[in-house]
Amino acid sequence: MTLTLSINDAQRLPLAPLAAPTRLLLGPGPSNAHPDVLAAMSQTPVGHLDPAFLQLMDEIQAQLRYVWQTENQLTIAVSGTGTAAMEATLANTVEPGDVVLVGVAGYFGNRLVDMAGRYGADVRSITKPWGQVFSLEELRTALETHRPAILALVHAETSTGARQPLEGVGDLCREFDCLLLLDTVTSLGGVPIFLDEWKVDLAYSCSQKGLGCSPGASPFTMGPRAIAKMQQRKTKVANWYLDMNLLGKYWGSDRVYHHTAPINLYYGLREALRLIGEEGLANCWQRHQKNVEYLWQSLEEIGLTPHVEREFRLPTLTTVRIPEGVDGRAIARQLLNEHNIEVGGGLGELAGKVWRVGLMGYNSRPESVDRLVAALKQVLPKQ
Repeated sequence: MTLTLSINDAQRLPLAPLAAPTRLLLGPGPSNAHPDVLAAMSQTPVGHLDPAFLQLMDEIQAQLRYVWQTENQLTIAVSGTGTAAMEATLANTVEPGDVVLVGVAGYFGNRLVDMAGRYGADVRSITKPWGQVFSLEELRTALETHRPAILALVHAETSTGARQPLEGVGDLCREFDCLLLLDTVTSLGGVPIFLDEWKVDLAYSCSQKGLGCSPGASPFTMGPRAIAKMQQRKTKVANWYLDMNLLGKYWGSDRVYHHTAPINLYYGLREALRLIGEEGLANCWQRHQKNVEYLWQSLEEIGLTPHVEREFRLPTLTTVRIPEGVDGRAIARQLLNEHNIEVGGGLGELAGKVWRVGLMGYNSRPESVDRLVAALKQVLPKQ
């Protein structure tokens, strides 16, 4: 081949083979993947319509129904991060002019507000201070006032570490004839969830937190009422890539090509779900609760206080108040640079006020707590 143009080498780097640092990921996500999950992701890929891969997709769907405790037929893994699955819930059910009511008690409630507005919703919101949750009475008053088509709540608010109680909310939504949409990004796999019993119509999550996989293959589920609303749309779903009318044909019996799936990420997700099934869902939930209680006790012993009331704290993520006079960002840098431990900083209203400590999936072990607390003793100013 004859080249008529000279090659510009300005951006060519003399790179060595990749050598990623080994960190203990105790932030809000991602978490460290189980060695079996890493091994699964390193296996040779097959085609995205290969019979072996289609069987793997079926296994993922069944196991997602198990961890979510739902019988929803349209339960899949979106090829994208949890934010893509979040957007998919709104893209498929929101039509211009629909009233969407969002409970905002943290950063990700605000994200739902922004997304819903982009799809033409008439967005209303109710708010609570970051770290608090909504009562059933507050939700009833809001539904009476706004009469929404969709109520969107965050089950596990990643920015605050608070768990929104769901008992009775689904019945309330049926009473007011609206869909219940639920963010389970930081709860799936580590916090008790009963989608069908709670009458949740739409939910989404991610793969890199409680499930203990890499990001990029994100759980999504639609119940019959949500599917009915989607099928009765007067307009097309505004997002082609996330259109469940199309994706359902790829994940369903038709097996119609839609896009090239991230094969190896689905390998990892399948293995992560297998491990939860092997442990047993109840045991998995109990492990997360036991280890986070050990974390809370250990933090309090060195003078650190969780931000959220104990009743509403997540077992997967704890917001820890930064002591007066301490530079939280500098401490987080020290943990990373000197101890190879990642913790998260605060977002929004909690920026500079808390650290976010995750104990999720494979990382939810006593050894993780011991290592973090030992490092904190070294980097925190002596009282």
